[in-house]
Amino acid sequence: MLAACGSAPLQPPVSSPPSVPVALPQGGWPDDSAALPGPIVRSKSRWTAVRWAELPGLGEDPLHEAWNAWLKSCERPGPAFAPLCSEVRRLSIGGEEAQRAWLMARLQPYQVEPLTGAAEGLLTGYFEPVLQASRTPSADFSVPLYQPPIGLAQRKPWYTRQEIDTQASAQAALKGREIAFLADPVDALILQIQGSGRVRILQPDGTQRLVRLAYAGSNEQPYKSVGRWLLDQGAVRDASWPAIKAWVAQNPGRLNELLWSNPRTVFFREEALSELDAAWGPKGAQGVSLTPGRSIAVDPGSIPYGTPVWLVSSGPTARLQKLVLAQDTGSAIVGAVRADYFAGWGAAAADLAGRLKQPLRLWVLWPK
Repeated sequence: MLAACGSAPLQPPVSSPPSVPVALPQGGWPDDSAALPGPIVRSKSRWTAVRWAELPGLGEDPLHEAWNAWLKSCERPGPAFAPLCSEVRRLSIGGEEAQRAWLMARLQPYQVEPLTGAAEGLLTGYFEPVLQASRTPSADFSVPLYQPPIGLAQRKPWYTRQEIDTQASAQAALKGREIAFLADPVDALILQIQGSGRVRILQPDGTQRLVRLAYAGSNEQPYKSVGRWLLDQGAVRDASWPAIKAWVAQNPGRLNELLWSNPRTVFFREEALSELDAAWGPKGAQGVSLTPGRSIAVDPGSIPYGTPVWLVSSGPTARLQKLVLAQDTGSAIVGAVRADYFAGWGAAAADLAGRLKQPLRLWVLWPK
């Protein structure tokens, strides 16, 4: 996803952590009958304190999966959660009941609501594409992926997607900035929208190198959905990527019209992908590697990076009641109750992310 910055109000004070993790009391969870704290208002949301019992599915989620993502957040914690990270690390080898008891003892759930309007929002998904490419252009691989052009910061916004394809000045600025070449322009568009991807690059000597192409900047043009463009024209009923590719195959003469409907383009940097790196997703806006199924992108004006979030969403694609970490953002992720769910990489992740669009409720878990 695309990194962004958001201002945040002063945070409530965080109490000193106890010397040992909280143990599960005999017979059940910690007492949750104390008076609830007042609301917390951020620039784009209002948080209203609730009882732990109000969180759907609290006793059903395998929390150890979320703990892996939380450990990543503790590599770059915000000021509210840094004092808790030593406990988080100790509890990474604890049982789920101990983890759940600790959450209830140390954190307070708040339902996230917009400053005005309903508390139900929208959940979508994103993924890390896995693609084949060539280091040099050929008849089969002719679609370039670029590093940021020299002087990108001197022109804001930079050239649109159409201008990049048609204007000599834009093409001159990008000359020599090619990282690799893809076969399919729609795959290049998908890679740019997702913000990063795993790419197996055919080298000039015939060897192949698996790398990650990570987000390195954009032309700062507005993002427009090509799926919405097709839907608005009545060209498709299904705006999934397979349906979009099928439409392109049937309408090859309108390919540029489709691509140019989204003026935004993204530039990349190449990163080595070790076996260890390959076990995680790309780095999100928090600066830590994403965890499939446990990392979300949020609007940082509503939820700060590194915050544990209880996510609830039911729809035709998935039923989710789980602990996730706010570790990323994106140009389309705007609003109080808005999240993009990181599905992982590969075909199954692409399918889930492409279909996920359903109602959402969020609760932040904030230090007491």
